[in-house]
Amino acid sequence: MKFIRAREFIGKNAWDALPIAVMNGISTRLHWTDQPYRWHTNDGEEVFVVLDGSVDMHYRDDNGEHIVTMECGDIFHATVGTEHVARPRGAARILVVETEGSV
Repeated sequence: MKFIRAREFIGKNAWDALPIAVMNGISTRLHWTDQPYRWHTNDGEEVFVVLDGSVDMHYRDDNGEHIVTMECGDIFHATVGTEHVARPRGAARILVVETEGSV
């Protein structure tokens, strides 16, 4: 059993993660960052939840590149093949649920 106060987690580097659980090959991690990630496509689906701060989520589809500003409580579900990059506006804490070992 764990209790985690997300707002107290601060990584030493951008995108540092606090592992929370791995259940049937699906990992749940709390990330802290103040820097953008990189454009990528996950091996499987991803659920991305902003817990603190705000994040500009960039994604690409057949109609080009789009940007959605995510605030605390907002959720992004990346289906298989969704190319995306998260760019925080200052420090942010993000809950990520994805296949274990995914990029």
